[in-house]
Amino acid sequence: MADSRVPTESGGLLSNLFLEIIRSPVNIALVGVITLLVYKIVKSRQKVPEPVPAEPELPKLRRDFTVEELKPYDGTGPDGRILVAVNGKVFDVTKGKRFYGPGGPYSAFGGRDASRGLATFSVVSSKDEYDDLSDLNTMEMDSVREWEMQFKEKYDYVGRLLKPGEEPTNYSDEEEEGSQQETAEKSKDE
Repeated sequence: MADSRVPTESGGLLSNLFLEIIRSPVNIALVGVITLLVYKIVKSRQKVPEPVPAEPELPKLRRDFTVEELKPYDGTGPDGRILVAVNGKVFDVTKGKRFYGPGGPYSAFGGRDASRGLATFSVVSSKDEYDDLSDLNTMEMDSVREWEMQFKEKYDYVGRLLKPGEEPTNYSDEEEEGSQQETAEKSKDE
């Protein structure tokens, strides 16, 4: 004889489960709570994030800086521009202001030469004068070069960090030469 309590097909199992749930008011309450929680979880994942207002595009900056000239570009200026020097090159990191701007985890690098801090994994503000990095070991210099490559890929190159007494490059001459070459190429095409 077959046991009448054991369902022989899957429909019987589901109907028995359903009957078991609705027989007890506690089970009905638990199913209601579970349904409400699942609904809230699904609903919260479907929220459309509010669009973040676009940052105004700052004009491209192309010039060399001394350590002193770099300091005002820490994100606290009127235009909010942030510049960071790595291995003698200055980068505009304004689009990464949540990291390098005021209150960010790397704000000590804003408006400064970050090379030593990146090489030694220290976020403490470094020297206020030009740092030639000559006392860094090979591993630390390799780290600085890797950081430099990452900055080149991610941020706009602005210019060089000048050594004391070094003369800045006149980048306007390069732009004029570039526009003259473009004009010459266009006239050849016509």
